[in-house]
Amino acid sequence: MEHNYFKQALSDFAGDAAYGGALRHFADLGYTVDQMIKELDFPVSRERAGAVVWQHYLARGIILLEEPPAEPVIEKISYVREYGKYGKVHYRRVVERKELPMKNYYPCEFGKKRYQDEALFLHELEVLAEGDREYILGLPWPLQRVYHAADERMTRIMETLNDTF
Repeated sequence: MEHNYFKQALSDFAGDAAYGGALRHFADLGYTVDQMIKELDFPVSRERAGAVVWQHYLARGIILLEEPPAEPVIEKISYVREYGKYGKVHYRRVVERKELPMKNYYPCEFGKKRYQDEALFLHELEVLAEGDREYILGLPWPLQRVYHAADERMTRIMETLNDTF
């Protein structure tokens, strides 16, 4: 078990060094996972690329796992270890304020819908433009409600899906 954990950690580290920065850059430019894979000169699995992009969106606040707060600011609390005059350890509380990129978020349950009935889910997505459908299918949506920033792409996706149902 430890061996597999170490192998996975090493693989994640090597993958991030090799292509993580490129995938995050492409994500910031608005590429879908499939478009990113086509742009890279080396092979990356769709699942791996989707996971990197998903983590990037979580870190930037584009996707939230919990309902967005009323204020567009999130406080991240961490503790820093410091040493006193005689080597005594003290912990200092550090509050980092992070503004969310958007004020409005759409609740999304794509993971739950896909898990319940994948054929129906894929049929529902047929009304979307190809790039928007690729965007939804390229991300590893969890089996819970998440919140996606109401950017231009997600607004277009949600309006198209709501118009058809």
